[in-house]
Amino acid sequence: MARRDQYLDHLRTVPLFSQCSKKELNEVARLVTPVVIHAGTTFIREGEIARELMIIESGEATVRRKGRKIASLGQGAIVGETAVVLERVRNASVTADTDVSMLVIDSRAFGTLLDDVPGFARKILHTVATRLAEQV
Repeated sequence: MARRDQYLDHLRTVPLFSQCSKKELNEVARLVTPVVIHAGTTFIREGEIARELMIIESGEATVRRKGRKIASLGQGAIVGETAVVLERVRNASVTADTDVSMLVIDSRAFGTLLDDVPGFARKILHTVATRLAEQV
């Protein structure tokens, strides 16, 4: 249970979950898997099928599309949500610049969150729509 409390503490700091209630955050914390990615590892590859999204707890990563750097990510960043929502291949690659600690939500658990946590569904919709608008 202590680890879930740690997840809750981190999730509260993530803008995507800022409007979620404690009950909703508990549901999210129940479905995440902690993962550590070592510096230099490409953990999302452009063109691959999306099976999960990630929330960076600590560390830094770089996003590249067609080899060109398009973003730097750090604590609280959501990675891979657009491809999971749209059920498409990844539109960019992401490489850990430092060791990265993250919480992973697989696509099945993601579907559960969308169905059961209304605050999450609204926020993810806003996040994805914003990212899509920025790509135009």
